[in-house]
Amino acid sequence: QVQLTESGGGLVQAGGSLRLSCTPSGGISRDYEMGWYRQAPGKQRELVAVISTRDSIKYGDSVKGRFTISRDNAKNTVYLQMNSLKPEDTSLYVCNAGGTYGFWGQGTQVTVSS
Repeated sequence: QVQLTESGGGLVQAGGSLRLSCTPSGGISRDYEMGWYRQAPGKQRELVAVISTRDSIKYGDSVKGRFTISRDNAKNTVYLQMNSLKPEDTSLYVCNAGGTYGFWGQGTQVTVSS
């Protein structure tokens, strides 16, 4: 069983930045597609960004140009740099390894105040 440890969430003003981190157990981040999703109360889970094992990247439309996903294989960690944050980015951000039927973290809360 792979466990995903997320960190970096918090409260930030609109226009600010945060960096989320996700570290899977077992040193396996390079072996899986890794991604960030978000889910706000009453809303469907939304793709934020995914990075494949070959570093192919896809972003959700609402974050393109503001968020950047990256991986550091030496640290077995995937990052999500979030800039120009908006109140509508407020959500629980959840790390994923291996797609829908893979492994999911507990999530880290991001709250953006106006």
